[in-house]
Amino acid sequence: MAKKRLIGDYPVIGIRPTIDGRRGAMKIRESLEDQTINMAKAAAELFTANLRYSNGEPVRVVIADTAIGRVAEAAACAEKFRKEGVSITLTVTPCWCYGSETMDMDPTTIKGVWGFNGTERPGAVYLAAVLAAHAQKGLPAFGIYGHDVKAADDTAIPEDVKKKLLRFGRAAVAAATMRGKSYLQIGSITMGIAGSIISPEFFEEYLGMRVESIDEVEIIRRMTEGIYDEAEYRRALAWTKTHCPEGFDKNPDGVRKTEAEKEKDWEFVVKMMCIIKDLYNGNPNLPKGCEEEAVGHNAIAGGFQGQRQWTDFYPNCDFAEALMNTSFDWNGAREPYILATENDTLNGISMLFGKLLTNRAQIFADVRTYWSPEAVKEATGYELEGKAKESGGFIHLINSGAACLDACGEAKDANGNGTMKPFWEMTDTDQEAILKATSWNAADRGYFRGGGFSSRFVTRHEMPATMMRLNIVKGLGPVMQIAEGYTLALPEEISDKLWKRTDYTWPCTWFAPRTTGKGAFTTAYDVMNNWGANHGAITYGHIGADLITLCSILRIPVCMHNVPEEKIFRPASWNAFGMDREGQDFRACAAYGPLFR
Repeated sequence: MAKKRLIGDYPVIGIRPTIDGRRGAMKIRESLEDQTINMAKAAAELFTANLRYSNGEPVRVVIADTAIGRVAEAAACAEKFRKEGVSITLTVTPCWCYGSETMDMDPTTIKGVWGFNGTERPGAVYLAAVLAAHAQKGLPAFGIYGHDVKAADDTAIPEDVKKKLLRFGRAAVAAATMRGKSYLQIGSITMGIAGSIISPEFFEEYLGMRVESIDEVEIIRRMTEGIYDEAEYRRALAWTKTHCPEGFDKNPDGVRKTEAEKEKDWEFVVKMMCIIKDLYNGNPNLPKGCEEEAVGHNAIAGGFQGQRQWTDFYPNCDFAEALMNTSFDWNGAREPYILATENDTLNGISMLFGKLLTNRAQIFADVRTYWSPEAVKEATGYELEGKAKESGGFIHLINSGAACLDACGEAKDANGNGTMKPFWEMTDTDQEAILKATSWNAADRGYFRGGGFSSRFVTRHEMPATMMRLNIVKGLGPVMQIAEGYTLALPEEISDKLWKRTDYTWPCTWFAPRTTGKGAFTTAYDVMNNWGANHGAITYGHIGADLITLCSILRIPVCMHNVPEEKIFRPASWNAFGMDREGQDFRACAAYGPLFR
């Protein structure tokens, strides 16, 4: 497991076992104690066995000291949870309880309720009653109810209930992890890209985060005044020289830098990465007299402006962006950072969502080109097959070296398939394979006058992937787009021909979204034609359903997705906002508004 980088504890899940409060001669409460507490224990075990924080530790779960039958016990539970730092609650019961007396009334917690589906006691009746109370009081809660009736003594959690519990838990932990943390923008607006025009109101009101802003000149100041960890820099530079080989230089002779100049650029970009890490989370090993700089900005994510004020004069930030987003560096496997190229704050937060839901490194890319089957055949003579054919073409994901190196897919799962792993599963063999698949090419000096290096690889493996993007629309607010699909393993000669049509020195991923034949997902062309920005964040796996749940917690409507309807899981009160799922989402998010306004 990794050392926790950020100030503040990770979110804790609190389990609230609620119970019928009636005692007396029939001993109704007494007869239900064991079953109720066992439900709470089973839920806690499910969470701790399957959910982890971003540093790899299992999520922490606490259970109320007693079952909750009346308001006094609800108050005692709330007091315990306050002391334990609980920000997520799951209420569980197999029976009828007194709804508004036993419910979680804290407006700041993320809430779920699991009502056992059994005939002996009406857990479903309580579930419906308490969800109605939540809706009436403006406290949205996720309702969890199994499909099949179970016997009262059945202690196993049904599979459909497990899926909902884990979806709720994953999304709630992701949402709560962001609270109180910072987004660090280094620089400001990049070439007029709207996503780099930061909105403090969005971060504060929707995510509970703060925005920290520094000028790029701070990096030069720290280099000039020696405000960095010299020992780490020397270790990083030695590792880089061994493991990060230079690729070809595409620049014409009159523009190329000399070998001596490139050597200086390597020293510059490695030192820049060390400094950016210090800016994010501080470093106690900075020189004496640098106590202020040693503190850092408590940044859970950030972005670097780069173009053009920086890159017209200094080496680019591709090395730092690529390696910080990767799940290892010179210190070995470690939790990936989130550093958005071109300070695209909205893509950076999309990457953060993906990281917190999967605990995997994220890809930052331009959603650059749609290739139709006809265009591919004309350019290469190749007839599309497999996922690319099913999608009616594919999308080229490529940007200047900022994608995590994990995206090449050279890490392998137990069956030898290309994958992207949580950092704690990354072996030395995985890291070596990824580094071997990556070269570092001299930056295109048409784009980057100051030079530098861009990582270069091609994703050679078919992997499940989800592309996502937050956009802000005036008059509407933030909205999320989601496209599940697959990275493609095109034949090498075909990939090369298409890749050379754009920048051949940048990391290359071919992506086929899963199409439905309808609307924005008619074909891959329609996905790109409906995409709301020039960038996308891409994560390993199909996590669209988890993203939808997370967005509902944050009150961000989803305007485009290809997630099957049966997987969509939002708070129960969304059902009161009409019969169409997406219309419900927009209306509910508008009615409740951001959590931190």
